Amino acid sequence: MAKWTPKHEAPEPLEGPVVATITGGTILWFVLFLVQLPFYGWFDDRDLTWWVWTCLAGAGLGLIGIWYVRGRDAALKRHAAAQEAGAAAQEAGAAAQGAGAAAQGAGASEAPDSRAPETHPGA
Repeated sequence: MAKWTPKHEAPEPLEGPVVATITGGTILWFVLFLVQLPFYGWFDDRDLTWWVWTCLAGAGLGLIGIWYVRGRDAALKRHAAAQEAGAAAQEAGAAAQGAGAAAQGAGASEAPDSRAPETHPGA
């Protein structure tokens, strides 16, 4: 059997309001837990209490998810800010180099080079 290879490149992951999505899902799991809690006896009679505890587990894991995606979001924002600062520093450095070269060119035409000895005819 031949090994399967993809025919095209995988698409870029979608970015969206990740923190809000995870928070909304966590709230939904917790609300489902609270809604089922008054009917715990009914679930217990039918041996279906795992439904109640699954909702609580979803809410608990959602809290971990909120902590994780908030940290990820903050790291992405720090990385973007560092890249912008680096790009701005490069642009400023290039502008300063251009200005320094222009000043050297202008200075060379106005004043003689102080390192070169002066020569006087007939001396």
